[in-house]
Amino acid sequence: MNIITWNCRGLLNPFFQSFVHSLKQIHSPTILIITETKVSGSRAKSITNRLQFNGAIHANNIGYTGGLWILWDLTQVEVTELICIEQEIDVMVKDLSTKISWLMTTVYASPRWAKRRLLWDNLMKVAELYALPWIITGDFNELLRAEDKFGGRPVNLSRAIQFQECLNFCGMIDLGFSSP
Repeated sequence: MNIITWNCRGLLNPFFQSFVHSLKQIHSPTILIITETKVSGSRAKSITNRLQFNGAIHANNIGYTGGLWILWDLTQVEVTELICIEQEIDVMVKDLSTKISWLMTTVYASPRWAKRRLLWDNLMKVAELYALPWIITGDFNELLRAEDKFGGRPVNLSRAIQFQECLNFCGMIDLGFSSP
């Protein structure tokens, strides 16, 4: 099963749909997660209806930022929505070939620290509720280490520690990233 997470930083580019079709042809993702769509509501539904996935969940933007979509292939997985709010979508995924279920969360954390802190609290509540394999993916808008950053302000150590405490509580490990 292939899962692709893409922080597209706005998808109103005229090439977006053809790029998604190319991703589908080359990588055959079962699940495609798109973060920072900057599009929600009926406009989001209109766009995802034209893509080659037959399942979709959309979370609304946070003002002019954010927006989360989870798209999937109904012939390969069954996806049950658990939580869908501005900063996160939590779903139960059942692989139809193996009958194995697991939890998946995708996030686009608010650029505002106070709201991000609410997200950490919510993730810890999800960790308490479910005893299943779990993957969290997306844009946390927070750093764990200085080497995760290129330029700009230094990493806020207090916030990095709180983020790490959340990940530890949830039993998560950071798999890193492949490119900016």
